[in-house]
Amino acid sequence: FDSLPPAHYKERMNTILLWIQQSETKLSMPEVAVAEYEIMEQRLRELKALQSSLQEQQKGLNYLSTTVDDMSRKAPAEVSQKYRSEIELILGRWKKLSVQLVEHCQKLEELMTKLQRFQNDAKTLKKWMAEVDVFLKEEWPALGDSEALEKQLEQC
Repeated sequence: FDSLPPAHYKERMNTILLWIQQSETKLSMPEVAVAEYEIMEQRLRELKALQSSLQEQQKGLNYLSTTVDDMSRKAPAEVSQKYRSEIELILGRWKKLSVQLVEHCQKLEELMTKLQRFQNDAKTLKKWMAEVDVFLKEEWPALGDSEALEKQLEQC
């Protein structure tokens, strides 16, 4: 019996596997081009919440690793290898998920910065275009008014 995992082990294993599967599903959603900053902020909050959840699940993963290590010392080689393979697969998925989460957050933050810069540039351009429109609609100076013509030339 020393070589078998405690009942709590299977519960934790199932919880961790379910969490990993749900998280992988959330991260595998196809990326969509979003031009609305608020939607991007919402997605970033979701990713950050997933990162927090990952930290919370870390205790369960540590428990599984420790339990497998303990069992490996007591169990026959074939039983030990079975559990070791199982935990290695989970650890691999966990690491991949962690890396993807960080990458998604960084990419989204970069895109949000670019979008904000673009929106600011567009606002500045629209303001400039409105000023140019007003200028173009102004009355042209009389042909003999060289000073007014010179001023208008400078503005152009």
